[in-house]
Amino acid sequence: MTDSYDVVVVGAGLAGACAAALLVRHSGIAPQRIALLGMVPPVKSRAVPDATDATDATDATGVPDETDVRGAPDTPPALRVVAISRASERVLTAAGAWPLLDQARLCAYERMRVWQQDAAADGDAALCFDAADIGEPNLGTIAESGALQAACVDSFRAAGGSQIGAQLAAAVFGAEGARLECTDGRVIAARLVVGADGAQSLVREGAGIAVRTHDYRQLAIVATVHTARPHQHTAWQRFLHTGPLALLPLFDGSSSMVWSLDEAEVPALRDGSASEFNRRLTAALDGVLGATTLVSERLSFALHSVAAHSYVAPRCALIGDAAHVIHPLAGQGANLGLLDAAALCETVAGAVAQREDAGALRVLRGYEQQRRTHNLAMDAAMSALQFGFGAARGPAAWLVNRGLSVVNRSGALKRVFARQALGTAGELPRLARAAIA
Repeated sequence: MTDSYDVVVVGAGLAGACAAALLVRHSGIAPQRIALLGMVPPVKSRAVPDATDATDATDATGVPDETDVRGAPDTPPALRVVAISRASERVLTAAGAWPLLDQARLCAYERMRVWQQDAAADGDAALCFDAADIGEPNLGTIAESGALQAACVDSFRAAGGSQIGAQLAAAVFGAEGARLECTDGRVIAARLVVGADGAQSLVREGAGIAVRTHDYRQLAIVATVHTARPHQHTAWQRFLHTGPLALLPLFDGSSSMVWSLDEAEVPALRDGSASEFNRRLTAALDGVLGATTLVSERLSFALHSVAAHSYVAPRCALIGDAAHVIHPLAGQGANLGLLDAAALCETVAGAVAQREDAGALRVLRGYEQQRRTHNLAMDAAMSALQFGFGAARGPAAWLVNRGLSVVNRSGALKRVFARQALGTAGELPRLARAAIA
């Protein structure tokens, strides 16, 4: 027997779960005609590698998603966190997920401080953005990825959507619909398939969409650390010659660390003693927050970029890592996926309102036009920042620092950059422009 739906979202990670929750509330399609296909990870307090299916439970980082223990404020922060912009907060609110989060486990950050290896963290060449400069309470929120994912899934279920706890084996697309074959033998028919199944997307493969990839030949180490001095609700980022190093503030006073390094340097730091790691991390941060102390396991993931040649095909739309993977130095991957979800929901809703076929290629092209250019620009910007800051030495470093000093002295330029960090600059989907119940 074949189950049939109007829309099937494949992949129950953050982007897919959010898209499903948005569609059941804002698309105009009956909730029972929308399905979310994917395995939701079991509850755990930390991300520990296991055998969970990578296409459903992980993103491009390769660090498994996790469903955090909600209602347990004394549980340590999850290892995998994301920086949620104001625009993404609005999208998650529209999805009915943001109100479900334990607010005590969120950490708003009010400032960002960025500096280059050849500059001092408190010098003129260190770039500092402050939410107060643009009349905002904060620049964004650090949230546990698993808790966000669980909230989106819960919201989707509560609104009447159908969750299918299975894994995709193959997707076959035709002019009038798609056939999804699951590993447990189930077959599902859909008028529109949303591919949110990660960088190794089977939906994308089934739709015949090619990708461009770039290997940075680096790995990123992620861990949670304590610092001798308070994090000051500030996101800290230092561009080293070997790659960017970031500290994100967490709700319990600790910080989430992401350290990008050349592949050959990672094993010693990831697998060596905690004391040596602490010493090298403190030095790499130039002691900006005093001595650092490792308080979690250390995981690593490969850094690469992925750009789908197209985001759409007949009966198919790609969102999140299935469509694009960018360098994590600015923490924008999750935000781009959430904006994809909002834009696609609005495209589908517009088609339904006009009594058009939401899975038709001519309709889906509107979604692609809105999102692909924006995401490609972000990818190019992240690659340029990585190269420009990381490779700058000697006279080039002086030029970089000089440029940052100019920005620092210009209130107007700093406000522009702060708006970019807030995620409210440029063209946004309607669901990201204001909180919608």
